[in-house]
Amino acid sequence: ASPAMSRRVVRQSKFRHVFGQPVKADQMYEDIRVSKVTWDSSFCAVNPKFVAIIVESGGGGAFIVLPLSKTGRVDKNHPLVTGHTAPVLDIDWCPHNDNVIASASEDTTVMVWQIPDYVPVRNITEPVVTLEGHSKRVGIISWHPTARNVLLSAGCDNLVILWNVGTGEMLLALEDMHTDLIYNVGWNRNGSLLVTTCKDKKVRVIDPRKQQVVAEKAKPHDGARPIRAIFMADGKIFTTGFSKMSERQLGLWDLKNFEEPIALQEMDTSNGVLLPFYDPDSSIVYLCGKGDSSIRYFEITAEAPYVHYLNTYSSKEPQRGMGFMPKRGLDVSKCEIARFFKLHERKCEPIVMTVPRKSDLFQDDLYPDTPGPEPAMEADEWLSGKDAEPILISLRDGYVPVKNRELKVVKKNILDNKPPPGPRRSHSTCNPDIPQPALEEVLEEIRALKETVQAQEKRICDLENKLCQFTNGTD
Repeated sequence: ASPAMSRRVVRQSKFRHVFGQPVKADQMYEDIRVSKVTWDSSFCAVNPKFVAIIVESGGGGAFIVLPLSKTGRVDKNHPLVTGHTAPVLDIDWCPHNDNVIASASEDTTVMVWQIPDYVPVRNITEPVVTLEGHSKRVGIISWHPTARNVLLSAGCDNLVILWNVGTGEMLLALEDMHTDLIYNVGWNRNGSLLVTTCKDKKVRVIDPRKQQVVAEKAKPHDGARPIRAIFMADGKIFTTGFSKMSERQLGLWDLKNFEEPIALQEMDTSNGVLLPFYDPDSSIVYLCGKGDSSIRYFEITAEAPYVHYLNTYSSKEPQRGMGFMPKRGLDVSKCEIARFFKLHERKCEPIVMTVPRKSDLFQDDLYPDTPGPEPAMEADEWLSGKDAEPILISLRDGYVPVKNRELKVVKKNILDNKPPPGPRRSHSTCNPDIPQPALEEVLEEIRALKETVQAQEKRICDLENKLCQFTNGTD
């Protein structure tokens, strides 16, 4: 055969032999009551410091946060994060601060939490900020990839809201775009565009700052069941859905010609929604079906046939949810290119994806520079139209998580809006008998009291934490 022919038979790829392996039994997280809510989110969020899992909880809504190193049986009194008054439906770690996590709930709110590096004594019940703007339950949240403190939420009111978490304010509300339940929302690499899927069978590409749908595709998959869509690093869109015959499909689309798929493949007839996880550095998409017991993975390339099946990780137990570690949380010395956190009914099992290599040296072809924890711009820069690519870091010496800055929320203070000067003062609705200076004094006193209370609160909190570190030992 000619060299061209034989080359076509076996495609060269360093990822052809990627294989998945569960960790040893003592490296799992046991005795966790994973949430039984029926909702197609991943129920698990991980970063280089913590694994967070939505759990069963009587009455309200809760999730548990465990330091990655705390494997084994989880103490039944381990504190939970319990501020919501109804089930938690989605959680997402801030990409720019490993101690900050957001949660979305059936109680219509989004809450943002500061998680300490030590294990607290009791439940965390006070969020740093509560974001209120949805009128129905909120099922989706996602942080902006490159702008500090920008968070997206999507609710069953068919509304997508963008928040500045640093001020607690709503930045943008994308109304009248979705006519039905939103299935998923994803950012592109620099956070300039969104892709959404919806029960009305449309995939939409949205410019959130112009509040415009810039491209849409009706029925990328003909079946009636939920569709998911994510952006590839080059701006193409990858979808999962179902055919008319209820077979699961994947599709790859180019926005320049959104009518015809670049690739469309049938897979099987399972009915679990496929959650896609994407690693732009290796250009691999991992598909985890909810209720499946396997993870299929594909390499996406720039030339036909574009979507190349690599392999399937199979196990006996179905997955109730799945966490996906960001690249900087992986062990580069073991040629680990992905790590999943598979949820069972009562435990969480890490699964490690590895490229077999003989050498012990750093494999720079497996680990190009990858997004680090520094945001590339501020929320208001993004809102005003600026775009910025992620700030990359090298993984050559491994990534060491940093001690994190505290998320400070500076609410715009109503008292800062001083009434206008001049004669209009006399129209004040205040009691005219109180002279203006006296009112100023009272306000000043309230302000001082408020500061005292906050300082005491912080002092008590610090003392509790110190006490806690003594009693917990110094782990």
